[in-house]
Amino acid sequence: MSLPLSIFIIAKNEVDRIGPTLESVRGLSDDIVVIDSGSTDGTQELAERLGARVIFNPWPGYGLQKQFGEDKCRHHWMLNIDADEVVTTELAASIMAALGQADLAPCGYETDIIEMFPGEAKPHAWAFRLSPVRLYHKQIGRYSPSPVHDRVDLVKGTPVHRLQGVIEHRSIRSLGHELIKLNAYADMQADDLYKKGRKIGALRLVLEFPLAFLKAYIARRHFVRGLYGFMTAMNYAFYRYLRLAKYWERRLGR
Repeated sequence: MSLPLSIFIIAKNEVDRIGPTLESVRGLSDDIVVIDSGSTDGTQELAERLGARVIFNPWPGYGLQKQFGEDKCRHHWMLNIDADEVVTTELAASIMAALGQADLAPCGYETDIIEMFPGEAKPHAWAFRLSPVRLYHKQIGRYSPSPVHDRVDLVKGTPVHRLQGVIEHRSIRSLGHELIKLNAYADMQADDLYKKGRKIGALRLVLEFPLAFLKAYIARRHFVRGLYGFMTAMNYAFYRYLRLAKYWERRLGR
């Protein structure tokens, strides 16, 4: 039996990944919404065949696109997942148990999101994870309008609980795909830094690559993935450097 829950997903050209995403939440909701920003690969048709409502909206940035998705949800409880994420059966059961409580007051729920690399059939035991709020009641939470950051801003004092299980995040298709994706992020973040008038010194530009590599390889534990982990850490470091280089390019008017 479906819950009084809406699930919304932003997507563009995700036909190779959105199928498992939609299958993983099919039993949780009678209102699954895909906000598509102009796919040309059949994403919309596949999503509709799998039971989603597909709504087109030109890309305004991450936060604003997710706000648009929130506004299209029919229920007060909302779950946000990305088109490259899969809800595990344990997490689905935890969501059903949480929303099945009698007299449940509006609140937020955080869950682990664990990154997976190409070729991995299951999450690595030591893979890096984030724990953002992804399940929440619309009375107490809304996505930030930031064009580059997507986080749920909660009303101050809102209780936040924890769900069991994880979201499996298959963010990259290949190293080349990762670089294309990170280059787009770098452009958006450079624009955001420039528009906000942020002051970033030249020394930060010089140190960003080595420090970002250590952050990914050690702190985010890419080293446990062997050579592939080294390569993804290098990509991450280059992206962190590139966003600052592009910001400086804008400052210099070039």
